[in-house]
Amino acid sequence: MKILFLGTPAFAVPSLEALSKEFEVTGVITQPDRPAGRGMKVKPPTVKEQALAMGIEVYQCRTREEVVEVARSMKAECAVVVAFGMILPREFIDLFPLGALNLHASLLPKYRGPDPVRRALLSGEKKTGLTVMLINDRMDAGDILSKKEVEIEEKDNALTLTEKLALEGSRLLVKTLKSWSKGELKPCPQDEASATYAPPLTKEEKRLCWRAEADAVVSRVRACYPEAFFLFREKTIKVLEAQAVKGSGEPGEVIDEKELVVACGHGAVRVLEVITPKGRKTTGEGFVRGYGPKKGELLK
Repeated sequence: MKILFLGTPAFAVPSLEALSKEFEVTGVITQPDRPAGRGMKVKPPTVKEQALAMGIEVYQCRTREEVVEVARSMKAECAVVVAFGMILPREFIDLFPLGALNLHASLLPKYRGPDPVRRALLSGEKKTGLTVMLINDRMDAGDILSKKEVEIEEKDNALTLTEKLALEGSRLLVKTLKSWSKGELKPCPQDEASATYAPPLTKEEKRLCWRAEADAVVSRVRACYPEAFFLFREKTIKVLEAQAVKGSGEPGEVIDEKELVVACGHGAVRVLEVITPKGRKTTGEGFVRGYGPKKGELLK
C-alpha cells in the first residue's frame, strides 16, 4: 500500500519509521524550516531530517493549496497525518481511496487541539491515550477507528509522556492501518457532547500560582516542562521538578530555606530541580546555596 505521510515534530518520527517498515511511504509533507531555540537559528522540522536520512522525498508546504497540489501528484492510496500542524481541506481528503488517517495524543473526544499532552497533565489526569481517526474538515472531530489507553505515571512530565505516546502511537497506527485496509474496522462517530479542547499553553499559564493546592502546582510543573517558572527577586527561575509535601504558610512563602520548600494555598511544594537565571540546571538545595532565599521570603 502506498502512503503519503504528513508530520512535523519529533512526536511524528516513530510513526514515520514504523510505517516505512510495513508500507511504501511515497513522500513526506512537512512544515517549512523556521527559527527556533535561544539563538533563533533557522532549523528544519525533525520529520524532515529523519525522512531525508531514510531516503524519502520531502515536500515543505506553507499553504493548504500547496499540500493539495503535492498530494495529488503522489497518487497514494492513503494519507497518514501525525502532528502536521494544519487543518486539511476536503479537497485533500477526497484524493485518497482509503481516506486520510490521523494519530492524536488523547482519548478523543477529550483534548482536541494542538496541546493534548500538556493539558492532560495540567488537569491532573491519571491516564490519557491515543486515537486513530479519519480526518474530516473539523479539528480532531473525525470518526474513530481505534484507541489505546496509556497510564500517566507520577514521574511523567510533558517530555517523557510525549515520548511514551509517540512510541505507543506508532504501534497503534500500523495495527490500525493494516486492519482498515482489509475492511475490518467500522468508523465510530465521536460524542460531540463530551468534547473538550486543548489550546496551546500561554506564557502566563506557565507561571506557578502558589495560591493553588500543592498537587496543582506540581501538575503545572510537569505540564509546562521545562518552562514552568516563578520570580525570585525579579529574576525568572524555571522549575523542572517538584514534589507536594506537608507544610503551611502564606502562599509563595519559603518555609524551609535548606531544601527550598514553598507554601501553597493548601500544603507545600519541595522544589527539586531548577534552571537558574544564568541557564544552569541545579537542585533545590543548590539554588538555596547559590542564591540565598530567606525563610519567610515570598516567591512570586
